[in-house]
Amino acid sequence: MNAINGNHWPLTLSWLIPAFTALVILLVPKALSTSIKWISLLSASLSLILSIVLTTVVLTKQTLFDSGSYLFNAKISWFPALNIYYQTGVDSVSVLLGLLAAIILWAGVLVSWKQEHRSKEFFTLIFILASGVFGCFITLDLFTFFLFNEITLIPTYLLIGIFGSGNKEKAAMKLNLMLFLASAFILTGFLGLYAATGSFDSNYLSSITLPFELQYWIFPVLFLGFGVLGALFPLHTWSPDGHSSAPTAVSMFLAGIHMKLGGYGCLRFAIQMLPEGAAVWADSFAVLAVLGIVAGAWVALKQKDLKYINAYSSVSHCGLVLFGFCSLNAAGLAGGVFQMLAHGLLTALIFALIGIVYARTHTRNIDQLHGLMHSIPFVGVTFTLAGLAALGLPGFGGFVAELTVLFAAWQRHYLLSTILAILALSAIVVTSVYILRMLHQVFSGEKSSHPGILDATLREKIPILGLIGLLLVLGFYPKPVMDAIHHAISPIVKALER
Repeated sequence: MNAINGNHWPLTLSWLIPAFTALVILLVPKALSTSIKWISLLSASLSLILSIVLTTVVLTKQTLFDSGSYLFNAKISWFPALNIYYQTGVDSVSVLLGLLAAIILWAGVLVSWKQEHRSKEFFTLIFILASGVFGCFITLDLFTFFLFNEITLIPTYLLIGIFGSGNKEKAAMKLNLMLFLASAFILTGFLGLYAATGSFDSNYLSSITLPFELQYWIFPVLFLGFGVLGALFPLHTWSPDGHSSAPTAVSMFLAGIHMKLGGYGCLRFAIQMLPEGAAVWADSFAVLAVLGIVAGAWVALKQKDLKYINAYSSVSHCGLVLFGFCSLNAAGLAGGVFQMLAHGLLTALIFALIGIVYARTHTRNIDQLHGLMHSIPFVGVTFTLAGLAALGLPGFGGFVAELTVLFAAWQRHYLLSTILAILALSAIVVTSVYILRMLHQVFSGEKSSHPGILDATLREKIPILGLIGLLLVLGFYPKPVMDAIHHAISPIVKALER
């Protein structure tokens, strides 16, 4: 991997802006809740603008350099005794995921505008969480990545435990225990690599061929650790409980971004650095990924709570990410990354819409909802569009991602891979059933179960329309994004083909 441009500040600002915002909010008196929200919106807007600029620069310049080059690469020693560096750098994959995080942060602030209960603490924790996530996507040092990932855990626990609903304390504790388990696996893998090489530099570790014995045992440890974050079966159970109990913006961030850290880690740190280990273990993890795809779809079919339906649907869709990666070919890796982007937008959209429905009706049980299209037509129409995107309708980004992942599995010309592709395809059929049933139950009917409720406000409509628009752009014109992804993963594909 090559280093391009030693200026780290454009990337450092991506996590400093939300960190500084959290500090500013702490200094604002809690009585000024409106000011806190405007500060949050301003900061989220700045993060979004910065991410758009960074993405534009990276996608524009990528063709000028070799595949695998990192832009804004800088390396600053901050713990020389252990050879730990503050090392930055992004390629097309990491910068696109950073943009996804910025979009969801901005949308989450807007849909949380009516948050009155302890709004100061709520927005402070949201921005601490965002700072950790942005840091994960811009660092190339394993230890620094681990620290940024740990920063995301405590805010997540507090946001669910304090501001959630239902059995929120249990859900928050279960989520954090599982994510700390993931961290234990990740740290074990990172320390194993450090013990063998004396380096936490992922750039360096990706450029050398590590001993096969080392790759053989470290790959499953890392893939399992990051797989927990990505809801790998059977360690996925934290996800539905956590998502269903979390407030709307946190559900959007958990499903839209935090679970994508799992897929990102599997690709960037497990497969990229340990290609020989990946070749040995890929089929085993492909089986677990498909079990998650199928189980998530069938369990979602049995749910009555809107959030649980979307949470189990997210488990199923995130399984497609890991299944694509386990194909170990260009189509599978690109399809997995594209699925992370498409699903991140989609699940944030659906959780935002569920939050609006719950705020108006005070229930998420589909048996208590019907005919809402009459009362809240904007929500009904956009929810229907989101549902069609979730079931893989052509024209939305999810269709492109799912088709690419399944094509990659067929491309292997391998019996197990073919069987797994058929099983994954069957789950898509089940997805169509529970999505259409949910839409029919909640929005159809001649009489609304909650007449007189207000439709979405302008502040709620803007992020919803933006997310739908981005899904349509990915669906109708995926080429620029797909080309950028292929450019970034090209060195990984070459390493796997050796």
